[in-house]
Amino acid sequence: MFAQSLDFLDEIRLNFNPQGLFFLNITLAFVMFGVALELKTERFKKVFLNPKPAIVGITAQFIILPLLTLGLVLALNPAPSIALGMILVAACPGGNISNFMTSLAKGNTELSVTLTAVADFSALVMTPFNFAFWGAVYAAIYSKGSGLIIPIEIDPVEMFKTMIILLGIPLTIGMLFAYKFPKVTSKIVKPIKIASIVIFAAYVIAALSLNWGYFLKYVHLIFLIVLIHNALALTTGFSLAKIFKLSRNNIRTITIETGIQNSGLALVLIFNPKLFNGLGGMAFIAALWGIWHIISGLGIAAYWSRKPIL
Repeated sequence: MFAQSLDFLDEIRLNFNPQGLFFLNITLAFVMFGVALELKTERFKKVFLNPKPAIVGITAQFIILPLLTLGLVLALNPAPSIALGMILVAACPGGNISNFMTSLAKGNTELSVTLTAVADFSALVMTPFNFAFWGAVYAAIYSKGSGLIIPIEIDPVEMFKTMIILLGIPLTIGMLFAYKFPKVTSKIVKPIKIASIVIFAAYVIAALSLNWGYFLKYVHLIFLIVLIHNALALTTGFSLAKIFKLSRNNIRTITIETGIQNSGLALVLIFNPKLFNGLGGMAFIAALWGIWHIISGLGIAAYWSRKPIL
């Protein structure tokens, strides 16, 4: 369907500023701090006493979504680098901003945070496994012999450090702050939520500036693919949660967790010179995912924020 028109993206290499990842980490840590201001430790007990929603969420994230992504790749038949970008994004854990979106959507924030933490740990094994497995299946079916299937090696120390920076530290500080200063917390929660959205949007715009020319020239060619893929991810989470008859707030949580992928991790892997060295199609998919899933996630969260949970 898209193969002939997008094959040239296999040859494009995009610019990437490694320092940008540091600022992204800081931005997401600030978002997590804002989310943590509304968390209460006793609520986490409910998640562990009732593990069913967490199991459903992890299954949707690491088993069903990669499988369905392969089906979508086979149906659309895009250029090899586009296909592998889609598979890599689907193999990544949920994005940390999903915790903020879940909070906005009146979902189960504690479940969201738990799923994010479990997904980050699971990604040490599941991300490289899913990409290698489903990427190999894709290559075998099409027998393109493109040489694009490259084993991913994720540094477990770096992944753990990233999780601590993005999740552990800001959550701990936020919850301690809320416990020590409840009156101040009640006054700053909403402003911090608004600031989180503005700051994150500003980062995305700044990150695009290095490759703005490429995006303006080619974004229309892959936008529909990303839109369909993200819709598939959101639908996967929603449908699986409905099938297992979870509560409405848990359905909202798992929908968002499955639809918000850690495209930042995907970009780090893609721009690794020992892996994909900024391969155009893969980078375009991951970068556009990073923009679109914020728009779709915030849109759904804003809609649900106006709907009571009965």
